[in-house]
Amino acid sequence: MRTASTLGSALKGLAVDFGCLLRVIYALIMREIHTRYGRENIGFLWVLGEPILFCAGVAILWTAIRPSHEHGLPMTAIVITGYVPLTMWRHCLGQAVKAFEANGSLLFHRQVTPVTIIIARASLEIIGTIMAGLLVACGAIFMGFMKPPQYYGILYLGLFFQTVFCIAMAMIFASLSEMSELVEKVMNVFSYLTLPFTGAFTMVSWLPQKYRWYMMLSPSVDNIEMIREGQFGLNAHAHYDIFYCCWINLLLLVVGFWLTLNVRKYILVQ
Repeated sequence: MRTASTLGSALKGLAVDFGCLLRVIYALIMREIHTRYGRENIGFLWVLGEPILFCAGVAILWTAIRPSHEHGLPMTAIVITGYVPLTMWRHCLGQAVKAFEANGSLLFHRQVTPVTIIIARASLEIIGTIMAGLLVACGAIFMGFMKPPQYYGILYLGLFFQTVFCIAMAMIFASLSEMSELVEKVMNVFSYLTLPFTGAFTMVSWLPQKYRWYMMLSPSVDNIEMIREGQFGLNAHAHYDIFYCCWINLLLLVVGFWLTLNVRKYILVQ
């Protein structure tokens, strides 16, 4: 009986701590929205408006200048299923650089930690981008430029892995940018040079056989391949490895947590 009571108390304590963590992250997200977008005009709606402008603009441009189908797949759907995960990744990296220094004064509060700061920032970008992508996709479906997804399960799995990947990379680069100023200076170059390895604008099956293995080393490629199989079904001829996605994203997440938990001594509070 004593063992059961002790276990119950421990689980109750974990539930309380987790609830407190969620409340802190929610408060940081709301603070980030008000700080970034203000309280006037459309305010927090820019969380959706900015990604919508990017996703819809690129989709319209590519649909206008490229053939209607590529490798048997509709161009509009190719762009949307690739650009939404890409925007998630790029925005998370962009908001991660010097994130701790910008919010350093909040660390005087005991409940606020570097982990909660970066999770809040990354979550805001991910939620905004996914909702914007959903609105753009619904608009494209309504106008007949793309069809509804065929397999929702694998599409959601790809989005889940991409979310974990974005959070892990945000943690890693947020920490590294505090440790070295070089990271901040090369971030834009890095994000552009890695575009071909994100899988956003091409599929593994379109590449020569000898290059496919190298592309699939990128977690983003595997994630987007899953999303496209969910959208197009077997017609996409997607290539991905769920087991690889599980352990590589877990590894990146562990590295990200370790760096974030040890970054505090590098943070310069203004």
